[in-house]
Amino acid sequence: MTGLLRAAIPLLLSMVTGLVGSLVVTAVLGRHATVTLAAFAVVTAVLTPAATAVAGALRGLAPFVAPHRGDPDAVVPILRDARWLSLLVGVAGGLAVLGVPLLAGLAGVPGEVVAEIGALPWLLALYLLVYASGGGATSVLVAIGRSRGVLWSSLAGTAVMIVLAVALVPRLGLTGVGVAWLLSGVASVTVANLSLRRALGRRVGQAWPRAGEIVRLARVSVPLAGTILIKFGGLGVVTFAAGLTSPRDTAAHAVLSTLTGFTMLASLSVAQASVPEVARARTTAEARRANRTAALLAVTATSLAALALLVLGDPVMALFSDDPGVRERVLSLLPLMVAASMADAAQAVQGIGLTALKRSGASLGYFAAGYGLLVSAAVPVAVTWGIDGLWVSLVAVNVLLVGLQGVGFHRHSARVGESGMGAIGA
Repeated sequence: MTGLLRAAIPLLLSMVTGLVGSLVVTAVLGRHATVTLAAFAVVTAVLTPAATAVAGALRGLAPFVAPHRGDPDAVVPILRDARWLSLLVGVAGGLAVLGVPLLAGLAGVPGEVVAEIGALPWLLALYLLVYASGGGATSVLVAIGRSRGVLWSSLAGTAVMIVLAVALVPRLGLTGVGVAWLLSGVASVTVANLSLRRALGRRVGQAWPRAGEIVRLARVSVPLAGTILIKFGGLGVVTFAAGLTSPRDTAAHAVLSTLTGFTMLASLSVAQASVPEVARARTTAEARRANRTAALLAVTATSLAALALLVLGDPVMALFSDDPGVRERVLSLLPLMVAASMADAAQAVQGIGLTALKRSGASLGYFAAGYGLLVSAAVPVAVTWGIDGLWVSLVAVNVLLVGLQGVGFHRHSARVGESGMGAIGA
């Protein structure tokens, strides 16, 4: 457990650092002009899932690297193949971002907001390519037990983001944000790759693509990215359904969703830190023990964060809204949000555990089933029972996923040790 905590804490701090950078950018844009902030929100509605999907695809590299910690000669060829795959995923994400102005126009976004977008999609598409060009260096650092390098990478990128956003947005608007984001990505990837080179004791370099090996990586990485897209899409439908209720309840739902993100930071860092432990397990018992420990830590961390929200109550709510009605609704729904977060933390550990076993395709199927039910029920539930019903639905779906992912991990972990992890990924 101590080793898991040592690996998770730098990951948690890197997430918090990235969150601070995003908050600063949003604040700077909000003070610049309302239409600029609105245009930024439209672009990030596509950028966020695209970037998260790229990050998810890169995390799929970890279970291939983790068993070879301490053996750079085995790790480097995997990294070279991963760079080809990550570039393909980055190109796909970049194309999605470039389509934002067209999508915004078709969706009926006001013309002044679309016009304000300007060159931002091009700069952010370049950012995704830069991020993908790192070839998953941060995931590899976690896999080989050097998660502190992830923190330094995050700190470098966030520092560049904040300084440039503050300096450029007043003069350049959204273009300034794009430049800041792009150069932040360059700084982050540079530091991550320098940390990786130091850890491996040699350069990674590049080589001709090995199609078979790239396909093996894709079988884990692509379903992982798909799982993330399904979750984002499903939660987007829930947010749309919440918009069918009263303005007060819609605002309360937005606050609850934001608070959920805060409560999940620690559990996600623990889940990511558990991947090397599960991937290196030599027996079924070792894999399951690592997974149980991660699940316990993740649920505990989420519970502590949720408890802090429950204890602080109204003062925290006042940071998000000055409407007493909204704060009252948020406080009344906090127990449901806590239950949803705890179940989400538990299922996330099981799902990432499946990735560690190179079975992310199974997790994709479970998510398609669970979130398929959520998407089909969201609008009828919102119309009939309001956001109370929506949050009950989120609790139910996350509990269902705990069961599905848990059973899946139990079944697939039974093969650990039969013929090695390579057989599991075959």
